[in-house]
Amino acid sequence: MRLLIYILLGYLIYRLYRFIGSFFVYRDRNITMDNDNTVDEMVQDPYCKTYIPLTGAYKRTINGKTYFFCSKECADNFSKTKRDS
Repeated sequence: MRLLIYILLGYLIYRLYRFIGSFFVYRDRNITMDNDNTVDEMVQDPYCKTYIPLTGAYKRTINGKTYFFCSKECADNFSKTKRDS
């Protein structure tokens, strides 16, 4: 009985270590992990400076360079400022 309790306690400590460790591994990188354990790179919107997952970003090529935006409005505003300058 005591052995079973030690095994269960060891397993819980292991799971807690893995859970807490995942925050430190992905905190310093620009990547996120979804619930199904897929990793997605984070990109910064050049207009409003927010970070968004690459797969959900609005993509636009301006003057031969590809930019990623959080919304169509940010993309439109950014392209206006690029044309004006």
